[in-house]
Amino acid sequence: MEDKQIKYTKLTKEKDLDVLLEDIGDARIVMLGEGSHGTSEYYTWRTAISKRLIQEKGFNFIAVEGDWPECYALNRLIKGYQNAGSKIADVLQVFRRWPTWMWANWEVAALIEWLRDYNHQRSSSDKAGFYGLDVYSLWESLDQIVHFLENNDGQAVEAARKAINCFEPFNRDPQTYAQATAFVPTDCENEVIEMLQRVQSQRTFTDDPENDFNTKQNALVAVNAEKYYRAMVRGGGSSWNVRDSHMMETLDRLLEFHGPESKAIVWEHNTHIGDASYTDMADDGMFNIGQLAREKYGREQVRLVGFGAYKGTVIAGKAWGAPMQVMEVPEALEGSWEHMLHELGTDDKIVLSKNLRDIPKLQKRIGNRAIGVVYDPKYEMFGNYVPTVVPERYDAFVYFEESEAVHPLRMKIRGGKEPDLYPWNY
Repeated sequence: MEDKQIKYTKLTKEKDLDVLLEDIGDARIVMLGEGSHGTSEYYTWRTAISKRLIQEKGFNFIAVEGDWPECYALNRLIKGYQNAGSKIADVLQVFRRWPTWMWANWEVAALIEWLRDYNHQRSSSDKAGFYGLDVYSLWESLDQIVHFLENNDGQAVEAARKAINCFEPFNRDPQTYAQATAFVPTDCENEVIEMLQRVQSQRTFTDDPENDFNTKQNALVAVNAEKYYRAMVRGGGSSWNVRDSHMMETLDRLLEFHGPESKAIVWEHNTHIGDASYTDMADDGMFNIGQLAREKYGREQVRLVGFGAYKGTVIAGKAWGAPMQVMEVPEALEGSWEHMLHELGTDDKIVLSKNLRDIPKLQKRIGNRAIGVVYDPKYEMFGNYVPTVVPERYDAFVYFEESEAVHPLRMKIRGGKEPDLYPWNY
């Protein structure tokens, strides 16, 4: 059978990652995906890969599909900053926006504990960081800007307060704001842009240059979040492109901040890190951070690693803001990429794309499973497979025959049920 031409390495222990580390080579950016936002194996094996990249190849930070303010709290913890907290489980309580389980889970707690231990004996410049790339935290970022500027610059803080005041009539509800801008020809764009300009023009206010970077990044989040919420009401792929453009801009800023020799690890869903130009996303004019990174830095400097599973369990919700629950993930559909890997044998596997490019059936689009934070196994065949040219979308793929759900911390969601606002849930 043609499928038998697929070569793979069995994945049973961390030593088996050698083949992947060798393929990564001297790349500056390594993006580690996931086929869902609630699978334990994706977190634990991304952690194993990230540890080796940091220890053996000098990678400087991990940047994830999470909000900047919350992830920066973890960054402060692992670097031992003053008043950053000491108990990891307590600091993880900052993740109170649904879906909380994405980052407030025991798998992430284990990663944070390792990063804190790794950083303990290192100088400030050698410590590994942890940052959020996403754009959802409009109000949290605005609040952090005001708090910082109140103690450092009385003039710049007025621009930040003006931006917040513009949003107050919408009760800090992104859905209300987004809908209002669809019907009223006024919005808060000018206010947040003015705030960003004022913040970026300021001198460094502290001996800690990362704190200054944090303030400016929060201003950038506010600008791009406002764009994102306005774009959502227009529909189509524009809001997705705003979001991934912001994530790419943030990655660029982090690399620049850490210096010309810096290296980045990115953790995001496959739909973000797998090059969108080799999927049906491109048909709708959509792009993603994986595609943008390849275009800017070159394919040799960027390694895109997808993750997937044949069956198992996952944490997800039946609707946006719904209670999280453990769900059964059925066997992958026949003809899909995951089903093809299953037919090779029941081993967990690492597959390198360089070994796939001579297989004719993989040079066309086939289904690649994608489970979001909203999921219902009964409807999987209708929308959970992304048509994909696998050897081009990824540089490597990590496959699990049977996966298990991530282990979340039990937390209350801030503000109760979130609105069913987001057109994409990956």
